[in-house]
Amino acid sequence: MQEQVYRFSDKTGTRMRPFSESALINSRSYSRGLQRVICDFGADHSFGKVNEKLKEHYGIQMPDSAARSITEYHAAQMSGEDIYQIRQAEADVVIGESDGSMIAIVEIPPIHEEKIGKTDRRKQRTLCWKEARLTLAHAKGSTAPCFAGTLESVETAGKQLVTCVDRAGAHAKTQVYCIGDGAQWIANQVDEKFGTQGHYLIDFYHLCDYLSAAARCCAPGHEKIWMERQKKAMKENRFAEVLLALRAHVEPAHVEEANAPVRACYRYIKNRPHQLDYQHAIDNELPIGSGEIESAHRYVLQKRLKIAGAWWKLDNAKHMINLRICRANNRWTDYWRKAA
Repeated sequence: MQEQVYRFSDKTGTRMRPFSESALINSRSYSRGLQRVICDFGADHSFGKVNEKLKEHYGIQMPDSAARSITEYHAAQMSGEDIYQIRQAEADVVIGESDGSMIAIVEIPPIHEEKIGKTDRRKQRTLCWKEARLTLAHAKGSTAPCFAGTLESVETAGKQLVTCVDRAGAHAKTQVYCIGDGAQWIANQVDEKFGTQGHYLIDFYHLCDYLSAAARCCAPGHEKIWMERQKKAMKENRFAEVLLALRAHVEPAHVEEANAPVRACYRYIKNRPHQLDYQHAIDNELPIGSGEIESAHRYVLQKRLKIAGAWWKLDNAKHMINLRICRANNRWTDYWRKAA
C-alpha cells in the first residue's frame, strides 16, 4: 500500500486530506508542533536528512524544500533578547571567552531581468570564508554559560561579550576575567568594554605552541625537559628567566620570520607580560586555557554550520547562528511558547 503524505492544519494540528509530494507547501500548512519538530531536526542535521528523520520517527513524509524553508523562517525570527540566557544571580567574578571560526559563505551576483531563465546561476556563485565569532561568559564556578555569536564586526562581538557578562550576573564591582588565543581583537575589546574591571589572559596552551617551536632550536635533543622548565617558570610569572633562556638563541635579523621561531617566541612574551599573569589565575582557581570556547565552537556552531558540503548565504548563516545560540542558552522552549 502506498504511503500517504498529509497536509497539516496550522491551527488545530489535525491531519487533513492527502496531497501529492509534488504539491507546493508553505509553513502555514504545518501545525506549530510539527514546525517545531522540523526545526529541531533542521537545527542539527542537513535539510536533506530532515525528511528522513521525520519519516523514521513520525511516519511523516514531506517535500525536501519544506525543511529548509520552515527552519530558515524560524531561525530568522530568533534574535535579540529572546536568544540570550536569562540573567543569573549576581557574581563577583565572571569568566568570559571569545574565539573565531571560519564559515563557508556562498555569494551569487544579481542577474539582469532580461537574463532570468537563460543563465545558470550555479556557475556564477563564488565561495568565500567569513569569521563567526563566538562568545561565552559565566560566573566563576558555574557550569551554565551564556552564549552569543555573530558574523559581524569585532565591535559587535565586543558588545555581545558585555551582554553575556551581564547575563552571567555581573554588577558594578564584578571582576571580569577573559581568556583568548592571542587574537588582538579580543584583548582590545576587553580593554575597551571593561576598563580596569577587565583582565585579559592569553591561553596558556597557545603560548606553549610558541615555546614548543623555540625548543627545537634552544635545546635540540632535550626539548621536553626544556619545555617543562619554561612552562613552570611561566606559571610562576618568572618571565625574565624564560626570556633569558631564549635570548641566546634568537635568530639574526636577516633570517625570515618563518624561519625564526625563537625570535617570535621572545617577542611574543616580551610584548605581552600584562596578558600572561598565570600565577594570579592559578592562585585564584581561574582557568588558564581557552578550551571551553574552543569546545563550544564545535558543539554550538560547527556542528551545524560546518557539516560536510554546507555553504550558506550570508543572511541564512546569521539566522542559523541565532538559532543555535537560542538552543545553547536553553531558550528554545521560550521561543516556541511565544510563537504559539
